Amino acid sequence: MTKRNGASGRSLIARLTNPKYIMVYATIGIFLIIYIFGAVAYGDKGFTTLRTFMNMFIDNAYYGISAVGMTMVLITGGIDLSVGAVASLTGMFIAYGTAVLGLHPLVCIAFSLVVGVGLGLLMGWVIHYLNVPPFITTLTGMFLARGVCSLISRESIEIKHPMMDALAGWKIYFMKLQDGEWVRIRPSAFVNFNVILFVVMIIVGTVILQKTRFGRNIYAIGGNEQSAKLMGLPVGRTKVLVYGFNGLCSVLAGVTYALYVKSGWNLSLQGAELDVITCAVIGGTLLTGGVGYMIGTLFGVLLKSIIPALITFNGNLLSWWGKIATGLLLLLFICIQKIVVNATGGRKEKKPQRAK
Repeated sequence: MTKRNGASGRSLIARLTNPKYIMVYATIGIFLIIYIFGAVAYGDKGFTTLRTFMNMFIDNAYYGISAVGMTMVLITGGIDLSVGAVASLTGMFIAYGTAVLGLHPLVCIAFSLVVGVGLGLLMGWVIHYLNVPPFITTLTGMFLARGVCSLISRESIEIKHPMMDALAGWKIYFMKLQDGEWVRIRPSAFVNFNVILFVVMIIVGTVILQKTRFGRNIYAIGGNEQSAKLMGLPVGRTKVLVYGFNGLCSVLAGVTYALYVKSGWNLSLQGAELDVITCAVIGGTLLTGGVGYMIGTLFGVLLKSIIPALITFNGNLLSWWGKIATGLLLLLFICIQKIVVNATGGRKEKKPQRAK
């Protein structure tokens, strides 16, 4: 019994110290360092309140939802530049459909799902079966979605519908027990529909990657696609479905963004694809593929969102400093990725020598 406990303990330690998790540890560690700095510098201004923390989720939920799909794409060794355009197109469908055509938002969302998932599946098919690089394929998808947005309307269209108003205004407030009665925490902190959908998608992504054969195939393809083919894994089908799932995440991100701004505009979310990729990369997903975890992506979104929060509380810095800080973070994590990949490769090369 003791030997078994010792073996299980060593197995747990071996898993926790796996080089694959170093990026996730780095993301969580840097987030905690920055958060502690903010707490010390701006704690008296409300930086440490629950409301401030929840606003990081509320203001970036659409990035996080899209980052779930992008994480899977990056794990396969691909990339998708169309996510921002597809999300913007979803907002245009909802705005134009409800305001001009008089359609119910659910009909517009259903149509957006067909278009977004269909475009994702098509791009995945082109990438694998026609051997077109993901960068070129998804760049074409981005131009296509942006072009359709402009064809629909070049003006911003306000979204006015009872269902959309209800979803946008739906909130669950955090409560505390005071004098035998439940009262709202002050300052008021809450979660809304966008935050819940973000958390649900993180859970769904985690289950897919960690608990399903489909998820194991995704890691295998990203690790070595040729080996995955030799093992008889459905490489083509898996890659096509990954891009289709990413299209689903893009549409859901577009829905949450439409709820956030209550309008559709053909130029909305320009450059969002780079923000989404940044969230996944600083969350520990390797650009070379094969490594990535949803918990890392979650903290990647938080890490990206805490920088604008610090600038806001400072009050003396321009918002562009947030872009500079995010760029430096991205560069830092790319360098860490390179070091980890080289160290892991070095270990693999030394193993056969020890066997001799």
